[in-house]
Amino acid sequence: MKKAVITVVGRDTVGILARTCTYLADAGVNILDISQTVVQDYFNMMMVVDVAGAKMPFAELAAGMEETGRAIGVQIKCQKEEIFDKMHRI
Repeated sequence: MKKAVITVVGRDTVGILARTCTYLADAGVNILDISQTVVQDYFNMMMVVDVAGAKMPFAELAAGMEETGRAIGVQIKCQKEEIFDKMHRI
């Protein structure tokens, strides 16, 4: 299993979850855990995914996620778990 962390932030709108999950499913990525919230019209979601079965290299997957975010008006970041962990250590 190769884990990655995906964050989605932006103004809430219809279809954010659907578009994000559809992209991941089409790419062969399995969602392991997901948390989302909306605070005063701002959408925030964090996912832990397994990219071991991805149909493309990680860099291409991350770029595709960013493009999907731009298309729906949110910011999507996709990071390998070990990079995310190192960036968020106290």
